[in-house]
Amino acid sequence: MANHDVLLGQNNSGALGHSQPVVLNRNHNMAIAQTHGLEMGQPHEQEARLGQSHDNQGDDDHEYEQENRLTMEEKPEHEVQDVHLHGGSSELDMSDHNELAVSETQELDENMELAVIQHEDMEFPDVKACRRALRDTAIALHFEMQTIKSDKTRFTAKCASEGCPWRIHAAKLPGVPTFTIRTINDNHTCGGIAHLGHQQASVQWVANSVEQRLRENPNYKPKEILEEIHRVHGITLSYKQAWRGKERIMAAMRGSFEEGYRLLPQYCEQVKRTNPGSIAAVYGNPADNCFQRLFISFQASIYGFLNACRPLLGLDRTFLKSKYLGTLLLATGFDGDGGLFPLAFGVVDEENDDNWMWFLSELHNLLEVNTENMPRLTILSDRQKGIVDGVEANFPTAFHGFCMRHLSESFRKEFNNTMLVNLLWDAAHALTVIEFEAKILEIEEISQDAAYWIRRIPPRSWATAYFEGTRFGHLTANIVESLNTWILEASGLPIIQMMECIRRQLMTWFNERRETSMQWTSILVPSAERRVAEALERARTYQVLRANEAEFEVISHEGTNIVDIRNRCCLCRGWQLYGLPCAHAVAALLSCRQNVHRFTESCFTVATYRKTYSQTIHPIPIKRCGRSYLMEIPVSAKLSKWLLIHLSHCVLLADQGRSGLEQKIVAV
Repeated sequence: MANHDVLLGQNNSGALGHSQPVVLNRNHNMAIAQTHGLEMGQPHEQEARLGQSHDNQGDDDHEYEQENRLTMEEKPEHEVQDVHLHGGSSELDMSDHNELAVSETQELDENMELAVIQHEDMEFPDVKACRRALRDTAIALHFEMQTIKSDKTRFTAKCASEGCPWRIHAAKLPGVPTFTIRTINDNHTCGGIAHLGHQQASVQWVANSVEQRLRENPNYKPKEILEEIHRVHGITLSYKQAWRGKERIMAAMRGSFEEGYRLLPQYCEQVKRTNPGSIAAVYGNPADNCFQRLFISFQASIYGFLNACRPLLGLDRTFLKSKYLGTLLLATGFDGDGGLFPLAFGVVDEENDDNWMWFLSELHNLLEVNTENMPRLTILSDRQKGIVDGVEANFPTAFHGFCMRHLSESFRKEFNNTMLVNLLWDAAHALTVIEFEAKILEIEEISQDAAYWIRRIPPRSWATAYFEGTRFGHLTANIVESLNTWILEASGLPIIQMMECIRRQLMTWFNERRETSMQWTSILVPSAERRVAEALERARTYQVLRANEAEFEVISHEGTNIVDIRNRCCLCRGWQLYGLPCAHAVAALLSCRQNVHRFTESCFTVATYRKTYSQTIHPIPIKRCGRSYLMEIPVSAKLSKWLLIHLSHCVLLADQGRSGLEQKIVAV
C-alpha cells in the first residue's frame, strides 16, 4: 500500500497533534499523533504520514475562496461539464509532497460518522492548514464539503450532501495566526458520495498526488494518472483534470509553455552568441502579433553541409504534441556514410503553403550568405504544393525529387494491393528506362487504373531511370522516421526545451561521429568501402576490352556495358547515380591499373567525413533574462491555441528582404 501525506496541520501545540482520537463509524479510528501518524483500523492498520509542507498556500487561498461560490451559470461550458460529472472542478493548491494512503478495498459505512476534530479546543497553525486538513480527509473518506464562510478570521464548512448535519466552524485566536475549532457536529447521515469524481480533488491536488511519479518518469501519461488516482483514492476524475495536473507539475519542472515563447528572442540571441555564425530568428504575424515562425540553423551544420556533405537535401515535417501544437519543419543533409545531417529547423503555427515558402526562402538565404557559389542541389520531399512552389521559387536550378515513401503511401491508400506497391518500388529503383517500363507494364497487367495513376506523375520526379539529379541511392527523405526516437520526445516539450533537446542531440552526434571517424584507417567511409569491395568481387569475372585511354567495353553474363573513366560514367548508370564506381567501372579501372579509390566522389572519403563534423555545436546557458526583455503572451483564438505575443518590450522591424506580411521580432 502506497503512503500519501495528508496535510492536517503542523506539529504545533493543540494542532491535531496530541493523540486525539478521530472517530469513524464501524470501528474506523483515526488517531492523529504528535508524529502525524494516521491510523485507519479495521482488520489491519493503514498508516498515512501527515506532511508539514505548506508550499503554494497563496494559490490554495485563491482556489478555496472560489470554491462553491461560482454558480453553474458562471462557469465556462467545459467546466460545467466537469461539475456534472465530478461534483465540481474547483482547483485547490496543496502541499507539494502531500501523500495519502487509502486501501483499495476501503469502504464507507452508510451511516459513516466523521469527527475530524473531536474536541472544540483543537487548533491549526492557520486557516490554510485547517482547510487542507479537512479537504484531504474528505477525499480520503469519500465525502464532500461545501465552504460556507472562509476569510482571515473564520472558516465554516458543512457536508455537501443535502440534509446531512455534519458541520464545522473554526475561528482565529486573538493576536496569533492560530485557528481553533469552536463547534463541530461530527455526525454523518449521508453515507458518503456515490458519484464520479470529488469536489475537493482539484487540479493542484492531482498534481501533487503524482508529482514524485512525474519527476521519476516525465512520460507518465494522463491515462495512467487517472488509473493510479482511482486505484489509490477510489475516485474517478476527467482526463482533462489529469492532463492539467500533469502540465502544472511539468511547468514547475521545466518551465511553462508560455514562458518558452516569452523567452524566444533571448534564446535566439544566446544561440548566435554561443555559436557565432548561426542563424536564429523568431517572427510574428503583424496582423495580430501572434507567434508565427522560428528558424534556427547552427554554424557547425552550415559549415559541414556546404563543405563536406553530399549536395542532397531532404525536407520533412512533424506535428508537435505540445500544449499549443504547431509543426516542426526540417531540412536535412546526408553525410558521406549515409547518416542524417540536420541543417535547419523551422517551427511554424501550422503546415501550409506560405510557411513552406518562408522556410525554403530562409534556407536559400542561409546557403547564399555562406557560400560564393550556390551548390546545385538535389532536393527530396513529398508532393505538397507549397514545397513544390517553394523549391521552384528559391532553388530554380535544383533537381526536385518526390519522396517514394509519401508516393507509395498514397498509392497504397488508393489501391491497397501489396503486389502493386512492390512493383511501384521496383520501378522506382530501376536504373534504366527499359527496366522501368517493364515494371510499369507488369503493373498495367494487374490494374490499368494503377498504371494510369502512376503515369499521371512525371517519372522524372521519382523514378531513378528518369531523374536528372544525383540522389546517391536515396529514394526517400525518411527524416522523421529516422529521428523518431528523440524527435517524438522533443515534440511535446515547451519550445525552448524542444530546441535545446534538438541542439543537445546534434552536439552529441557531432562529437561522437568526430571521435568515431578518428579510429578509421581506410580511405573511404565504411559504407563506401563495403560497396567498393562488393564491386571488386563482381568485377573479377568480367571481361574488359579497351577502346582508347578512357573508353572500355565490359562484358559480363548480364550483357555488355560501356565505361568512360574520364567522364566517370557507365551505361548501367550505377556510377553516375551513386557516386561510386560500379562493378563494370571497377573492372575497367583495374584493367588499366588505376586506383579505384581515386574515382569516387570526395564526400565518401574519411578525410571529408571528418571535415563534416570538424566544427563544434556549443552548449547554450539558459538563464532568465530581465523583465525588460520578456514578452507578454495571452491566448490567440485565431491561430487555434497558439499564443499572442504582446510586443511590449520588443520592436517590430520590417525585414526588407522578405514579404511585407512578415516582420522580425528584435529584442530591445
